[in-house]
Amino acid sequence: MIRAVESEQHASAPVLAAYSYCEAVTGQQARNFAYGIRLLPTPKRRAMSALYAFSRRVDDIGDGALADEVKIARLQDTRALLDRIRDGAVEDDDTDPVAVALAHASRAFPIPLGGLDELIDGVLKDVRGETYETWDDLKVYCRCVAGAIGRLSLGVFGTEPGARGAERAPEYADTLGLALQLTNILRDIREDAAGGRTYLPADDLAKFGCSAGFHGPTPPEGSDFAGLVHFEVRRARALFAEGYQLLPMLDRRSGACVAAMAGIYRRLLDRIERDPEAVLRGRVSLPGREKAYVAVRGLSGLDTRHVTRQTLRRRA
Repeated sequence: MIRAVESEQHASAPVLAAYSYCEAVTGQQARNFAYGIRLLPTPKRRAMSALYAFSRRVDDIGDGALADEVKIARLQDTRALLDRIRDGAVEDDDTDPVAVALAHASRAFPIPLGGLDELIDGVLKDVRGETYETWDDLKVYCRCVAGAIGRLSLGVFGTEPGARGAERAPEYADTLGLALQLTNILRDIREDAAGGRTYLPADDLAKFGCSAGFHGPTPPEGSDFAGLVHFEVRRARALFAEGYQLLPMLDRRSGACVAAMAGIYRRLLDRIERDPEAVLRGRVSLPGREKAYVAVRGLSGLDTRHVTRQTLRRRA
């Protein structure tokens, strides 16, 4: 069992200000994520915002326009900051609000901060321009940049006392992160190609005649682009199905948060499946009313009950 232990210590004014900064960053730059965490009680919501703000800093270094050697140096500096947080060397009056908030969150909850080291490792792969020959290769990257975030989040959520199979919760959280990341990769095919990046496995691209890459609003000539997308959608759906086994292990509001975030991405996946070439024309997204519906569905526990019934049928 992984139990989230919320700190009873008083949060100082600088800590509260640091959390407010992280929540502002989250609300401005991660609408899907922010939609999910608003369902959490305040301490968990703040901790998740701190995790997001630190993760966003790492991602922004990798995605920025700096020279590669400068990016690598900044990522090394960020890892050194993480070491300071891990060592308890960040005080409440530190000038870095993200560090202050994450330091407080890591004292309040059993967050496995090594997951942020994995995130830095994954972004270093981006900086070095690594590509992936097979799905097994891509899974290593996805576990760094998304599976690790799932496991970090589980440190905040915790599992319910007596939850059956809770020892596998980190595995399911990791798998759910993979599902979200593969959905992201499909959604961002055109954008990533414009930045010189290709994430889908080279052997999948070759299988569907897409090795030439994606540089315009139409698929490569003679390719089976729809076949490629549908193949990856099936893979993502299988990951979602496995990762959703985490839901019954969480308390109601944490489960609602996870169900809302995952539900938004599953609906994105539905849209991509219906119109594969849409990802070449622009970014596929959900309207606010649909996100709200997913959040209400998550809070109602419908997804958790559905997963529980499926699990019981498999065990019968």
